[in-house]
Amino acid sequence: MHDKSLTTTGASLTTTGASRRPLSHRDQQVLRHIADGHTYAATARRIGISVHTVDGYLRRIRSKSGARTQAELIRLALLSERPGR
Repeated sequence: MHDKSLTTTGASLTTTGASRRPLSHRDQQVLRHIADGHTYAATARRIGISVHTVDGYLRRIRSKSGARTQAELIRLALLSERPGR
């Protein structure tokens, strides 16, 4: 059985388990805005993309990370801020 817990490695967010899939810079940018409490619409306005595209990025982040809930996405973002990570 593979560990699907959310972790960070270096400056890039990644997952553990069979396939390590780092998040792109844009993935991280969208994730950070959502974790900071911005709505999909506010995130879209701030970074110049559509709300539909924000949703697409979050679906991709969930796929890469194994996160199933908004809380798990926020945890992923918080882990990326930890010193020494």
